Amino acid sequence: MSETGDVGESPLTSNWPAVEKYFEQAPTSQEMMGWIENIYQQGIRRAGYPADSWIEEWAVDQFRETGLEDVRLEPLETPVWRPKSAHFEIWPIGKPEQVTRFSGFGLPYSTPTDGTEGRLARMEDGEVKGGIAVQEITFSHVPQSQMAARATDLYDPEGVLPDLVQAVPFDLAHVLDFDVAAKNGATAYVGLLTGVPWETSDFYWPYDAEQRPIPGIWLSGNDGRVVRELMASGECEGRIVSDATRTRETTHNVVGTLPGASDHWVIIGSHHDGPWASAVEDASGVSLVLAQAKFWASVPQELRPHNLLFLLTSGHMAGAAGTQAFIADHQDLFPKVVLEMHLEHVARRADVIDGEVVPTDDPEVRWWFATQAPALESLVLDSLAAEDIKRSWLLAPNALAPNPATDGAYFYYTGVPLVQYICTPIYIFDPRDTPDKVDEPSLVPISKAAARIVAGTVGCDPDTLRVPLENTQPPGSASEGYTPPED
Repeated sequence: MSETGDVGESPLTSNWPAVEKYFEQAPTSQEMMGWIENIYQQGIRRAGYPADSWIEEWAVDQFRETGLEDVRLEPLETPVWRPKSAHFEIWPIGKPEQVTRFSGFGLPYSTPTDGTEGRLARMEDGEVKGGIAVQEITFSHVPQSQMAARATDLYDPEGVLPDLVQAVPFDLAHVLDFDVAAKNGATAYVGLLTGVPWETSDFYWPYDAEQRPIPGIWLSGNDGRVVRELMASGECEGRIVSDATRTRETTHNVVGTLPGASDHWVIIGSHHDGPWASAVEDASGVSLVLAQAKFWASVPQELRPHNLLFLLTSGHMAGAAGTQAFIADHQDLFPKVVLEMHLEHVARRADVIDGEVVPTDDPEVRWWFATQAPALESLVLDSLAAEDIKRSWLLAPNALAPNPATDGAYFYYTGVPLVQYICTPIYIFDPRDTPDKVDEPSLVPISKAAARIVAGTVGCDPDTLRVPLENTQPPGSASEGYTPPED
Protein backbone atom coordinates (compact mmCIF):
# COMPACT_ATOMS: atom_id res chain seq x y z
CA MET A 1 0.00 0.00 0.00
CA SER A 2 1.56 3.28 -1.09
CA GLU A 3 1.28 6.54 0.84
CA THR A 4 1.16 8.79 -2.22
CA GLY A 5 -1.12 6.99 -4.63
CA ASP A 6 1.84 6.57 -6.97
CA VAL A 7 0.48 3.61 -8.89
CA GLY A 8 1.76 4.60 -12.31
CA GLU A 9 -0.24 5.51 -15.39
CA SER A 10 -3.93 4.64 -15.37
CA PRO A 11 -4.76 2.17 -18.14
CA LEU A 12 -7.81 4.30 -18.96
CA THR A 13 -7.58 6.96 -21.63
CA SER A 14 -8.49 10.44 -20.41
CA ASN A 15 -9.46 13.55 -22.31
CA TRP A 16 -8.50 15.73 -19.35
CA PRO A 17 -5.75 17.54 -21.32
CA ALA A 18 -8.41 18.71 -23.76
CA VAL A 19 -10.90 19.89 -21.13
CA GLU A 20 -8.61 21.18 -18.38
CA LYS A 21 -8.45 24.67 -19.86
CA TYR A 22 -12.19 25.03 -19.30
CA PHE A 23 -11.68 24.64 -15.57
CA GLU A 24 -10.74 28.33 -15.54
CA GLN A 25 -14.50 28.90 -15.86
CA ALA A 26 -15.33 26.64 -12.92
CA PRO A 27 -16.54 28.24 -9.68
CA THR A 28 -13.96 29.65 -7.28
CA SER A 29 -13.81 28.63 -3.64
CA GLN A 30 -15.34 32.00 -2.73
CA GLU A 31 -18.30 31.36 -5.02
CA MET A 32 -18.77 27.89 -3.59
CA MET A 33 -18.62 29.22 -0.02
CA GLY A 34 -21.23 31.79 -1.03
CA TRP A 35 -23.60 28.99 -2.01
CA ILE A 36 -22.89 27.12 1.23
CA GLU A 37 -23.50 30.17 3.40
CA ASN A 38 -26.71 31.01 1.51
CA ILE A 39 -28.02 27.48 2.03
CA TYR A 40 -26.97 27.51 5.69
CA GLN A 41 -28.77 30.78 6.34
CA GLN A 42 -32.13 29.26 5.41
CA GLY A 43 -32.23 27.33 8.69
CA ILE A 44 -32.94 23.71 9.62
CA ARG A 45 -33.03 21.72 6.37
CA ARG A 46 -34.71 18.44 7.25
CA ALA A 47 -36.96 16.85 4.62
CA GLY A 48 -40.31 18.64 4.59
CA TYR A 49 -38.99 21.76 6.33
CA PRO A 50 -39.28 25.17 4.59
CA ALA A 51 -35.50 25.46 4.17
CA ASP A 52 -35.38 22.16 2.30
CA SER A 53 -38.28 23.18 0.06
CA TRP A 54 -36.39 26.42 -0.59
CA ILE A 55 -33.24 24.61 -1.69
CA GLU A 56 -35.21 22.45 -4.11
CA GLU A 57 -36.42 25.54 -5.97
CA TRP A 58 -33.05 27.29 -5.61
CA ALA A 59 -31.23 24.30 -7.09
CA VAL A 60 -33.64 24.21 -10.04
CA ASP A 61 -32.85 27.88 -10.71
CA GLN A 62 -29.11 27.24 -10.43
CA PHE A 63 -29.26 24.25 -12.79
CA ARG A 64 -31.22 26.25 -15.36
CA GLU A 65 -28.96 29.29 -15.14
CA THR A 66 -25.99 26.98 -15.62
CA GLY A 67 -27.43 25.69 -18.89
CA LEU A 68 -28.46 22.21 -17.87
CA GLU A 69 -31.22 20.55 -19.87
CA ASP A 70 -34.35 18.69 -18.78
CA VAL A 71 -34.16 20.34 -15.36
CA ARG A 72 -36.92 18.99 -13.18
CA LEU A 73 -38.21 18.23 -9.71
CA GLU A 74 -38.99 14.54 -9.24
CA PRO A 75 -41.49 14.00 -6.40
CA LEU A 76 -41.25 11.26 -3.82
CA GLU A 77 -43.07 10.35 -0.62
CA THR A 78 -40.67 10.94 2.27
CA PRO A 79 -40.92 10.12 5.98
CA VAL A 80 -40.96 13.47 7.79
CA TRP A 81 -40.25 13.87 11.50
CA ARG A 82 -40.93 17.16 13.27
CA PRO A 83 -39.84 17.23 16.93
CA LYS A 84 -41.40 19.85 19.17
CA SER A 85 -40.17 19.08 22.68
CA ALA A 86 -38.78 16.25 24.79
CA HIS A 87 -38.48 15.99 28.57
CA PHE A 88 -37.32 13.43 31.09
CA GLU A 89 -38.12 13.20 34.79
CA ILE A 90 -36.45 10.99 37.42
CA TRP A 91 -37.23 10.32 41.09
CA PRO A 92 -36.34 7.72 43.74
CA ILE A 93 -38.81 4.84 43.81
CA GLY A 94 -41.73 5.77 46.06
CA LYS A 95 -40.67 9.43 46.34
CA PRO A 96 -42.23 11.25 43.36
CA GLU A 97 -42.00 14.55 45.26
CA GLN A 98 -38.20 14.39 44.75
CA VAL A 99 -38.50 14.63 40.97
CA THR A 100 -35.68 16.10 38.88
CA ARG A 101 -36.58 17.33 35.38
CA PHE A 102 -34.50 17.67 32.21
CA SER A 103 -35.09 18.88 28.67
CA GLY A 104 -33.50 16.99 25.80
CA PHE A 105 -33.82 16.09 22.14
CA GLY A 106 -36.15 13.38 20.95
CA LEU A 107 -34.53 10.38 19.32
CA PRO A 108 -35.44 10.84 15.61
CA TYR A 109 -38.56 9.00 14.48
CA SER A 110 -39.12 7.50 17.94
CA THR A 111 -42.70 7.20 19.19
CA PRO A 112 -44.17 10.39 20.71
CA THR A 113 -45.69 10.05 24.15
CA ASP A 114 -47.77 12.10 26.58
CA GLY A 115 -45.93 10.35 29.39
CA THR A 116 -44.31 6.92 29.53
CA GLU A 117 -43.33 5.91 33.06
CA GLY A 118 -41.35 3.02 34.48
CA ARG A 119 -38.45 1.89 36.58
CA LEU A 120 -35.04 2.86 35.22
CA ALA A 121 -32.77 0.06 34.04
CA ARG A 122 -29.14 0.39 32.95
CA MET A 123 -28.50 -1.12 29.53
CA GLU A 124 -25.18 -2.54 30.77
CA ASP A 125 -27.02 -4.54 33.43
CA GLY A 126 -28.76 -6.46 30.66
CA GLU A 127 -32.33 -6.57 32.02
CA VAL A 128 -34.51 -3.78 30.64
CA LYS A 129 -37.79 -5.60 29.99
CA GLY A 130 -40.70 -3.53 31.24
CA GLY A 131 -38.47 -0.58 32.20
CA ILE A 132 -36.96 2.57 30.75
CA ALA A 133 -33.52 1.68 29.37
CA VAL A 134 -30.78 4.16 30.28
CA GLN A 135 -27.41 4.15 28.52
CA GLU A 136 -24.29 6.29 28.49
CA ILE A 137 -22.98 7.19 25.03
CA THR A 138 -19.51 8.25 23.99
CA PHE A 139 -17.94 9.14 20.66
CA SER A 140 -15.44 6.57 19.49
CA HIS A 141 -11.83 7.15 18.49
CA VAL A 142 -10.58 5.12 15.55
CA PRO A 143 -6.81 4.67 15.08
CA GLN A 144 -6.19 5.02 11.37
CA SER A 145 -3.72 2.17 11.59
CA GLN A 146 -6.86 0.01 11.91
CA MET A 147 -8.45 1.63 8.88
CA ALA A 148 -5.44 0.51 6.88
CA ALA A 149 -6.65 -3.08 7.27
CA ARG A 150 -9.90 -2.11 5.55
CA ALA A 151 -8.47 0.14 2.83
CA THR A 152 -7.39 -0.72 -0.69
CA ASP A 153 -4.88 2.13 -0.85
CA LEU A 154 -4.38 5.72 0.31
CA TYR A 155 -3.08 9.11 -0.72
CA ASP A 156 -1.15 10.43 2.27
CA PRO A 157 1.93 12.40 1.20
CA GLU A 158 2.27 13.85 4.72
CA GLY A 159 2.53 10.34 6.14
CA VAL A 160 0.16 11.24 8.99
CA LEU A 161 -2.59 8.63 8.62
CA PRO A 162 -0.83 5.68 10.32
CA ASP A 163 -0.40 7.68 13.55
CA LEU A 164 -3.68 9.62 13.37
CA VAL A 165 -6.67 8.83 15.59
CA GLN A 166 -10.00 10.01 14.21
CA ALA A 167 -12.90 10.91 16.48
CA VAL A 168 -16.17 9.86 14.87
CA PRO A 169 -19.72 10.95 15.75
CA PHE A 170 -20.89 7.49 16.81
CA ASP A 171 -20.55 5.19 19.77
CA LEU A 172 -19.46 2.32 17.55
CA ALA A 173 -19.92 -0.31 20.23
CA HIS A 174 -23.52 0.81 20.83
CA VAL A 175 -24.48 2.35 17.50
CA LEU A 176 -28.03 0.91 17.39
CA ASP A 177 -28.56 -0.10 21.01
CA PHE A 178 -31.89 1.73 21.23
CA ASP A 179 -33.18 -1.00 18.90
CA VAL A 180 -31.68 -3.61 21.22
CA ALA A 181 -33.56 -1.99 24.12
CA ALA A 182 -36.85 -2.14 22.24
CA LYS A 183 -36.25 -5.74 21.17
CA ASN A 184 -35.53 -6.67 24.78
CA GLY A 185 -38.82 -5.24 26.00
CA ALA A 186 -37.90 -1.73 27.20
CA THR A 187 -40.80 0.72 27.26
CA ALA A 188 -38.58 3.74 26.48
CA TYR A 189 -34.92 4.68 25.92
CA VAL A 190 -32.79 7.45 27.46
CA GLY A 191 -29.38 8.12 25.90
CA LEU A 192 -26.96 10.04 28.14
CA LEU A 193 -24.36 11.87 26.01
CA THR A 194 -21.79 11.79 28.83
CA GLY A 195 -18.97 10.84 26.46
CA VAL A 196 -19.57 13.63 23.96
CA PRO A 197 -16.80 16.20 24.55
CA TRP A 198 -19.06 19.24 24.42
CA GLU A 199 -22.36 20.00 26.09
CA THR A 200 -25.25 19.10 23.80
CA SER A 201 -28.41 17.06 23.59
CA ASP A 202 -28.87 17.93 19.90
CA PHE A 203 -27.70 14.61 18.50
CA TYR A 204 -29.48 13.80 15.23
CA TRP A 205 -29.08 10.05 15.29
CA PRO A 206 -30.39 7.71 13.92
CA TYR A 207 -31.37 9.03 10.50
CA ASP A 208 -32.69 5.86 8.87
CA ALA A 209 -36.34 6.99 9.35
CA GLU A 210 -37.26 3.70 11.00
CA GLN A 211 -40.27 4.43 13.20
CA ARG A 212 -39.09 3.14 16.57
CA PRO A 213 -41.89 1.51 18.60
CA ILE A 214 -40.88 3.17 21.89
CA PRO A 215 -40.16 6.78 22.95
CA GLY A 216 -36.56 7.94 23.10
CA ILE A 217 -34.63 10.99 24.24
CA TRP A 218 -31.05 12.25 24.19
CA LEU A 219 -29.83 14.13 27.29
CA SER A 220 -26.69 16.27 27.41
CA GLY A 221 -23.52 15.18 29.16
CA ASN A 222 -24.05 17.30 32.27
CA ASP A 223 -27.67 16.20 32.61
CA GLY A 224 -26.61 12.62 31.97
CA ARG A 225 -24.09 12.74 34.80
CA VAL A 226 -26.82 13.93 37.17
CA VAL A 227 -29.05 11.04 36.05
CA ARG A 228 -26.17 8.61 36.53
CA GLU A 229 -25.52 9.89 40.08
CA LEU A 230 -29.20 9.70 41.02
CA MET A 231 -29.39 6.12 39.76
CA ALA A 232 -26.21 5.24 41.67
CA SER A 233 -27.81 6.42 44.92
CA GLY A 234 -30.71 3.96 44.68
CA GLU A 235 -33.43 2.54 42.46
CA CYS A 236 -35.28 5.18 40.46
CA GLU A 237 -38.35 5.63 38.34
CA GLY A 238 -38.74 8.00 35.44
CA ARG A 239 -41.05 9.49 32.84
CA ILE A 240 -40.49 10.53 29.21
CA VAL A 241 -42.72 13.10 27.51
CA SER A 242 -41.99 13.58 23.81
CA ASP A 243 -43.97 15.76 21.42
CA ALA A 244 -43.33 15.17 17.72
CA THR A 245 -45.14 14.32 14.49
CA ARG A 246 -44.31 11.53 12.05
CA THR A 247 -45.87 11.90 8.60
CA ARG A 248 -45.23 11.06 4.96
CA GLU A 249 -45.02 14.09 2.69
CA THR A 250 -44.02 14.93 -0.86
CA THR A 251 -40.47 16.20 -1.29
CA HIS A 252 -38.33 16.32 -4.43
CA ASN A 253 -35.12 15.19 -6.02
CA VAL A 254 -33.58 17.80 -8.29
CA VAL A 255 -32.33 16.57 -11.68
CA GLY A 256 -30.63 18.16 -14.69
CA THR A 257 -28.67 16.81 -17.65
CA LEU A 258 -26.05 17.68 -20.24
CA PRO A 259 -25.61 15.81 -23.53
CA GLY A 260 -22.21 14.26 -24.14
CA ALA A 261 -20.15 12.51 -26.78
CA SER A 262 -21.60 9.03 -26.18
CA ASP A 263 -24.99 7.50 -25.58
CA HIS A 264 -23.87 6.38 -22.10
CA TRP A 265 -24.25 8.21 -18.78
CA VAL A 266 -22.31 9.46 -15.79
CA ILE A 267 -24.38 10.38 -12.71
CA ILE A 268 -23.00 13.03 -10.32
CA GLY A 269 -24.97 13.38 -7.09
CA SER A 270 -25.29 14.44 -3.48
CA HIS A 271 -28.19 15.23 -1.13
CA HIS A 272 -29.77 18.59 -0.39
CA ASP A 273 -31.24 18.01 3.08
CA GLY A 274 -29.45 18.04 6.43
CA PRO A 275 -30.14 17.44 10.14
CA TRP A 276 -29.76 21.13 11.08
CA ALA A 277 -28.77 24.17 9.03
CA SER A 278 -25.70 21.98 8.40
CA ALA A 279 -22.98 23.59 6.30
CA VAL A 280 -20.86 20.47 5.83
CA GLU A 281 -23.83 18.02 5.86
CA ASP A 282 -24.52 18.65 3.05
CA ALA A 283 -24.50 22.22 1.76
CA SER A 284 -20.87 21.48 0.88
CA GLY A 285 -21.97 18.47 -1.19
CA VAL A 286 -24.52 20.60 -3.03
CA SER A 287 -21.72 23.03 -3.87
CA LEU A 288 -19.59 20.19 -5.28
CA VAL A 289 -22.37 18.96 -7.56
CA LEU A 290 -23.20 22.47 -8.69
CA ALA A 291 -19.51 23.12 -9.40
CA GLN A 292 -19.41 20.00 -11.60
CA ALA A 293 -22.52 21.18 -13.43
CA LYS A 294 -21.07 24.62 -14.08
CA PHE A 295 -17.71 23.22 -15.20
CA TRP A 296 -19.10 20.62 -17.60
CA ALA A 297 -21.63 23.11 -19.00
CA SER A 298 -18.63 25.21 -20.11
CA VAL A 299 -17.06 22.24 -21.91
CA PRO A 300 -18.17 21.63 -25.52
CA GLN A 301 -20.50 18.66 -25.91
CA GLU A 302 -18.03 16.73 -28.03
CA LEU A 303 -15.51 16.87 -25.15
CA ARG A 304 -17.92 15.63 -22.50
CA PRO A 305 -17.10 11.92 -22.33
CA HIS A 306 -20.74 10.85 -21.85
CA ASN A 307 -24.14 12.27 -21.15
CA LEU A 308 -24.10 13.75 -17.64
CA LEU A 309 -26.92 13.60 -15.10
CA PHE A 310 -26.70 15.86 -12.03
CA LEU A 311 -28.73 14.75 -9.02
CA LEU A 312 -29.53 16.35 -5.66
CA THR A 313 -31.57 13.94 -3.57
CA SER A 314 -34.10 14.56 -0.83
CA GLY A 315 -34.42 12.71 2.43
CA HIS A 316 -30.89 11.49 3.07
CA MET A 317 -31.62 12.07 6.75
CA ALA A 318 -34.81 10.06 6.25
CA GLY A 319 -33.37 6.71 5.24
CA ALA A 320 -31.87 7.87 1.92
CA ALA A 321 -35.42 8.20 0.63
CA GLY A 322 -34.41 10.27 -2.39
CA THR A 323 -31.70 7.91 -3.55
CA GLN A 324 -34.01 4.93 -3.21
CA ALA A 325 -36.79 6.72 -5.10
CA PHE A 326 -34.46 7.77 -7.92
CA ILE A 327 -33.22 4.20 -8.35
CA ALA A 328 -36.75 2.78 -8.32
CA ASP A 329 -37.92 5.32 -10.92
CA HIS A 330 -34.97 4.96 -13.33
CA GLN A 331 -34.29 1.25 -13.66
CA ASP A 332 -33.93 1.58 -17.43
CA LEU A 333 -31.04 4.04 -16.96
CA PHE A 334 -28.56 1.83 -15.12
CA PRO A 335 -27.59 -0.50 -17.99
CA LYS A 336 -26.32 2.67 -19.71
CA VAL A 337 -24.34 4.07 -16.74
CA VAL A 338 -20.53 4.15 -16.99
CA LEU A 339 -20.04 5.72 -13.52
CA GLU A 340 -22.04 6.93 -10.54
CA MET A 341 -20.20 9.58 -8.51
CA HIS A 342 -21.40 10.89 -5.15
CA LEU A 343 -19.73 13.91 -3.51
CA GLU A 344 -20.39 14.75 0.16
CA HIS A 345 -18.84 16.68 3.07
CA VAL A 346 -15.89 19.01 2.60
CA ALA A 347 -14.92 19.21 6.24
CA ARG A 348 -12.26 20.52 8.58
CA ARG A 349 -11.03 18.32 11.37
CA ALA A 350 -12.08 19.82 14.71
CA ASP A 351 -10.73 19.80 18.25
CA VAL A 352 -12.85 20.36 21.35
CA ILE A 353 -11.25 23.05 23.49
CA ASP A 354 -12.86 24.11 26.78
CA GLY A 355 -16.13 22.59 25.61
CA GLU A 356 -16.13 24.38 22.26
CA VAL A 357 -15.86 22.67 18.85
CA VAL A 358 -12.96 24.47 17.18
CA PRO A 359 -12.08 23.78 13.53
CA THR A 360 -8.41 23.17 12.78
CA ASP A 361 -6.55 24.02 9.58
CA ASP A 362 -6.44 20.32 8.63
CA PRO A 363 -8.98 18.46 6.52
CA GLU A 364 -10.92 15.62 8.07
CA VAL A 365 -9.94 12.10 7.02
CA ARG A 366 -11.51 11.39 3.64
CA TRP A 367 -13.09 8.19 2.38
CA TRP A 368 -13.19 7.44 -1.36
CA PHE A 369 -15.31 4.37 -2.05
CA ALA A 370 -14.54 2.97 -5.51
CA THR A 371 -15.56 -0.14 -7.39
CA GLN A 372 -12.64 -2.55 -7.32
CA ALA A 373 -11.86 -2.34 -11.01
CA PRO A 374 -8.06 -1.75 -11.11
CA ALA A 375 -8.36 0.84 -13.87
CA LEU A 376 -10.90 2.85 -11.89
CA GLU A 377 -8.90 2.62 -8.66
CA SER A 378 -5.81 3.86 -10.51
CA LEU A 379 -7.80 6.71 -12.02
CA VAL A 380 -9.05 7.80 -8.58
CA LEU A 381 -5.60 7.66 -6.98
CA ASP A 382 -4.00 9.48 -9.90
CA SER A 383 -6.67 12.21 -9.64
CA LEU A 384 -6.21 12.58 -5.87
CA ALA A 385 -2.46 12.87 -6.31
CA ALA A 386 -2.77 15.38 -9.17
CA GLU A 387 -4.90 17.70 -6.99
CA ASP A 388 -3.15 16.82 -3.70
CA ILE A 389 -6.27 15.59 -1.87
CA LYS A 390 -4.44 14.59 1.30
CA ARG A 391 -5.55 12.22 4.05
CA SER A 392 -7.57 10.10 1.63
CA TRP A 393 -8.39 6.42 2.00
CA LEU A 394 -9.35 4.40 -1.07
CA LEU A 395 -11.98 1.85 0.02
CA ALA A 396 -13.95 -0.90 -1.63
CA PRO A 397 -17.70 -0.16 -1.66
CA ASN A 398 -18.27 -2.78 1.04
CA ALA A 399 -15.14 -2.09 3.11
CA LEU A 400 -17.06 -0.73 6.12
CA ALA A 401 -20.56 -2.09 5.58
CA PRO A 402 -22.53 -4.04 2.99
CA ASN A 403 -22.55 -0.81 0.95
CA PRO A 404 -20.74 2.55 0.96
CA ALA A 405 -21.44 4.73 4.00
CA THR A 406 -22.87 7.50 1.79
CA ASP A 407 -26.13 8.96 0.51
CA GLY A 408 -25.40 7.01 -2.69
CA ALA A 409 -25.20 3.66 -0.87
CA TYR A 410 -28.07 2.04 -2.72
CA PHE A 411 -26.50 2.65 -6.14
CA TYR A 412 -24.15 -0.17 -5.20
CA TYR A 413 -26.97 -2.68 -5.69
CA THR A 414 -27.67 -1.49 -9.25
CA GLY A 415 -24.28 -2.86 -10.26
CA VAL A 416 -23.03 0.41 -11.75
CA PRO A 417 -19.37 1.40 -11.16
CA LEU A 418 -19.01 3.80 -8.23
CA VAL A 419 -16.79 6.57 -6.98
CA GLN A 420 -18.28 8.01 -3.78
CA TYR A 421 -16.53 10.58 -1.58
CA ILE A 422 -17.43 11.40 2.04
CA CYS A 423 -15.92 12.18 5.44
CA THR A 424 -17.40 11.99 8.94
CA PRO A 425 -16.32 14.86 11.20
CA ILE A 426 -17.22 14.69 14.86
CA TYR A 427 -19.77 17.55 14.68
CA ILE A 428 -21.76 16.23 11.70
CA PHE A 429 -25.04 15.52 13.58
CA ASP A 430 -24.94 18.68 15.73
CA PRO A 431 -25.99 22.32 15.07
CA ARG A 432 -22.28 23.19 15.43
CA ASP A 433 -21.91 22.16 11.78
CA THR A 434 -21.44 25.79 10.73
CA PRO A 435 -19.75 27.38 7.67
CA ASP A 436 -16.43 27.75 9.50
CA LYS A 437 -16.23 23.92 9.58
CA VAL A 438 -16.12 23.70 5.77
CA ASP A 439 -12.59 23.10 4.49
CA GLU A 440 -12.68 25.94 1.97
CA PRO A 441 -9.16 25.27 0.59
CA SER A 442 -10.33 21.80 -0.51
CA LEU A 443 -13.44 22.89 -2.43
CA VAL A 444 -11.74 23.58 -5.76
CA PRO A 445 -9.16 20.75 -5.58
CA ILE A 446 -11.88 18.16 -4.84
CA SER A 447 -13.97 19.60 -7.66
CA LYS A 448 -11.03 19.34 -10.04
CA ALA A 449 -10.19 15.79 -8.92
CA ALA A 450 -13.82 14.78 -9.51
CA ALA A 451 -13.72 16.33 -12.99
CA ARG A 452 -10.50 14.42 -13.74
CA ILE A 453 -12.21 11.17 -12.76
CA VAL A 454 -15.17 11.88 -15.04
CA ALA A 455 -12.82 12.81 -17.90
CA GLY A 456 -11.00 9.54 -17.34
CA THR A 457 -14.07 7.56 -18.38
CA VAL A 458 -13.87 8.70 -22.01
CA GLY A 459 -14.21 5.75 -24.33
CA CYS A 460 -15.60 3.48 -21.57
CA ASP A 461 -18.81 1.60 -22.12
CA PRO A 462 -21.12 0.54 -19.29
CA ASP A 463 -19.30 -2.79 -18.87
CA THR A 464 -15.73 -1.46 -18.83
CA LEU A 465 -15.51 -0.85 -15.07
CA ARG A 466 -18.18 -3.22 -13.74
CA VAL A 467 -17.32 -6.06 -11.40
CA PRO A 468 -19.58 -8.79 -9.97
CA LEU A 469 -21.47 -7.81 -6.84
CA GLU A 470 -20.71 -9.66 -3.62
CA ASN A 471 -24.07 -8.61 -2.16
CA THR A 472 -27.08 -8.23 -4.40
CA GLN A 473 -29.77 -7.33 -1.86
CA PRO A 474 -29.69 -4.07 0.09
CA PRO A 475 -30.09 -4.11 3.88
CA GLY A 476 -33.06 -2.52 5.56
CA SER A 477 -31.29 0.86 5.74
CA ALA A 478 -28.17 2.41 4.27
CA SER A 479 -26.45 2.38 7.66
CA GLU A 480 -27.35 -1.19 8.60
CA GLY A 481 -24.37 -3.45 9.11
CA TYR A 482 -21.92 -0.55 9.52
CA THR A 483 -18.82 -2.07 11.16
CA PRO A 484 -15.91 0.39 11.26
CA PRO A 485 -12.67 -0.63 12.95
CA GLU A 486 -13.10 -1.31 16.63
CA ASP A 487 -12.22 1.42 19.09
